[in-house]
Amino acid sequence: MDAGHRVLIMKCDRYDPERIKEIIREGMEELGVRPWGKILLKPNAVLAHPDLFPHAFTRKEFLDGALGAAAARAKNVREISVGERSAITIPTRFCFKNAGYPKVIKKHGARTYYFEERPQVPVEVKDPNALRRRMVLPKPVAECDFLINLPKFKAHPWTRLTLSLKNFIGIQDDAWRLMDHNTFLEHKIADLQSVIQPKFIAIDAISAGQKTMITPVPFHMGAIVMGTNSCAVDTVGCHMVHVDPSDLIHLKMASERGLGPMRLDEIEVSGDFPLDEVRRRTEGFEFLMERIDEYFGPDGAISCEAGEFPEKHSRDYCWGGCPGALQEAIHIIRELIPDAEKKMKKIRYVTGKTQGPLNIEKDETVIFAGDCASFKGEINGRKVEIKSRYEPGGKKMKSNDMLSKNIKTLAHCFKNRKSPYVRARGCPMSVADVVHYLSAFGKIRNVNFDLKLIIPLNIAYMKMRAAKALSRLGHWLGWG
Repeated sequence: MDAGHRVLIMKCDRYDPERIKEIIREGMEELGVRPWGKILLKPNAVLAHPDLFPHAFTRKEFLDGALGAAAARAKNVREISVGERSAITIPTRFCFKNAGYPKVIKKHGARTYYFEERPQVPVEVKDPNALRRRMVLPKPVAECDFLINLPKFKAHPWTRLTLSLKNFIGIQDDAWRLMDHNTFLEHKIADLQSVIQPKFIAIDAISAGQKTMITPVPFHMGAIVMGTNSCAVDTVGCHMVHVDPSDLIHLKMASERGLGPMRLDEIEVSGDFPLDEVRRRTEGFEFLMERIDEYFGPDGAISCEAGEFPEKHSRDYCWGGCPGALQEAIHIIRELIPDAEKKMKKIRYVTGKTQGPLNIEKDETVIFAGDCASFKGEINGRKVEIKSRYEPGGKKMKSNDMLSKNIKTLAHCFKNRKSPYVRARGCPMSVADVVHYLSAFGKIRNVNFDLKLIIPLNIAYMKMRAAKALSRLGHWLGWG
């Protein structure tokens, strides 16, 4: 049995940093793992806030324990650091602060890398199955010797699960991260694994997340999952919550490229938490893999049309793009405005190529979402033609700056405020943009400007811009 094909499932019922440290240290020892050189720990901090998004990220206690275990096992250490790129346009500084990471990182004398603030390094992709021949990674990722992956065990509305493989989406800055974040999302996840793989994985499954990625419903699983191969770890993770590993498309792709196993009989599963016992505990674990045209009921304020999508491999639906952005956006709105859908004006959300009449009501606004949206017909007696602006192969974003992006989207909403329809660009649209459009045309409070978010977000944004400018200057002057 290949040592890389061993996975440990350990019991851990509470977020006790010392207990977590001991479990991870013992796991490293059993798997023969000894960190060295430049050691980088990558948690999942897609979005963090103790009140608004308390279950979306790798907990600080878990990071605390992992840092302690890594330091205890390490040899010939040059640096121990923690790095991440949070959700699109959201300053990682904001999420780290809300997750409680800075105090933990300081406690262990580690270094912090906010990936969007660091120089970006081109890396050749040698896998012939990859979408692109080159990817761009933050310098701390490209230059680390020992990458430790610390995902949060969560369901995901676009990829079914986010475990070790999916967590690597957070190693790219916005301009490159949105590239292929559409029907090619599963391919992109596999491609990232072709570029760089972790040498150790420890998944925070003490409290797992159900349904969504940003506002997940907590599920007490009481486990820590460890291994040295992402495919093996994710295969076991699938079985832990009754998912066929072949239904995790990015896992299937990565395994077919020879990056690891996808069959349980090729993996040695051990630890003090037997897989059968875990499966009994997770019988009620919930997912949210529903098409938007089936998710929203017929009597609600939002109705959807999902037409035909441009890429041959996924004509019927774009799981990684604008449809999923709507689901995440509405869950955020529901979290902050529980009765929002009762207050909203009617909205028709249209994605892909839509043929035939839309049968729009007079008080209903149509949002044609995403670059690939197209339609020719009438809306309230007015002839309308929406042409697809989708570009095959994708392209790097020129800018995805939080401030300029918000201003541009809000100006577009204001300009079209009296129109029965609006064309919303993006491939894909970001969740924040969808919130803007739903708020503007649904005539409800814009939760992007919640006081718990707007002030600390903008403070973090200003600090990020200043640090990014200094980083560029230092890189230009050869400071490293």
